[in-house]
Amino acid sequence: MATTLEPTIAQPAKPTSGALLTLRNIAKSFGQKPVLRDISLSVAEGEFLTILGESGSGKTTLLRIIAGFERADTGELLMAGARLDQLPAYRRPVNTVFQHYALFPHLSVFENVAYGLKVARLTKTEIVSRVEEALSMVKMAAYAASKPGNISGGQQQRVALARALVNRPRLLLLDEPLSALDANLRRQMQMELKSLQREVGISFIFVTHDQEEAMVMSDRIALLRFGQLEQIAAPREIYSQPATTYTAQFIGLTNLLRGEVKGGMARCNSLVWPTEFPDGAVVFSLRPENIRVAGVTEGDGMVTFRGRIQNRVFHGPTEIWQIQCMDGSVLSMRGGVREEAAHDLDFEFSPQDAIPVRDSTS
Repeated sequence: MATTLEPTIAQPAKPTSGALLTLRNIAKSFGQKPVLRDISLSVAEGEFLTILGESGSGKTTLLRIIAGFERADTGELLMAGARLDQLPAYRRPVNTVFQHYALFPHLSVFENVAYGLKVARLTKTEIVSRVEEALSMVKMAAYAASKPGNISGGQQQRVALARALVNRPRLLLLDEPLSALDANLRRQMQMELKSLQREVGISFIFVTHDQEEAMVMSDRIALLRFGQLEQIAAPREIYSQPATTYTAQFIGLTNLLRGEVKGGMARCNSLVWPTEFPDGAVVFSLRPENIRVAGVTEGDGMVTFRGRIQNRVFHGPTEIWQIQCMDGSVLSMRGGVREEAAHDLDFEFSPQDAIPVRDSTS
């Protein structure tokens, strides 16, 4: 029985500065159910890292362990080289912004942001100075006297950020804080949050199940699957060089070409091209935008095939075409919008755009 080819996995994008937070071999189970399995990663000073995964992947549990709300069964956390996991949550230089902002409805915006400082018994002068600074950062100074019920959802999100930033944490954790916003406001807040992170220079760990959100905001993405790290890399790398079939399918659209390499030739159904990979079973990821109508551009060594357009799905400036090949297989292609297109066409792609991936679908 042929074994699936194990391609070289792209190395994680390396932080540009020293590690602020380091996780080593973190594992967590609830009862007999493993939730996190041997998680090791680092977060650089000033980095925006997104933990991405579907429901049940363990991303929120990982965030809660970093915050100190949960304790790992095994492994250790270090901040700037010192043990963090041995400290209670209230002593960690970490703050969390939750999905539900939990603002006090009877307190003003100013009083909500000041609450933690009052509990810490800072002087009135210090409280006023730090609250005004935090509200200015999130552009909410003009609403200092307003109650949470009188401001919008996006403004409430900014207040929750200010309440976290006013404590001057070294690390800010964000647990799907944009999920309650409508689509347009959510896109706006993605850009604002990224800009704010750049301005304050604090490391952010952002949890989401939204692939597009992760791609827009992150310096690096850590993709979790069943409590394990599937891949960690910069957005462009994790999209263009997925390590596994799961990553390729979870991050954007792709075509998985399953086949075999024999004698220096890769064969996936009727598609054949030369390759340097050793003999054996193989899976390639081919993004829809890398397939095009043959003859539109000139190039040597292209893989060509005949196909019939079964369906066209409108995506604004582009369309997704479902193409049935002559061998019966179906591929997706992304192209420009055309008013008219023949149903039977010749298509092509470059062998370099077919990325070998490890099969992780089982």
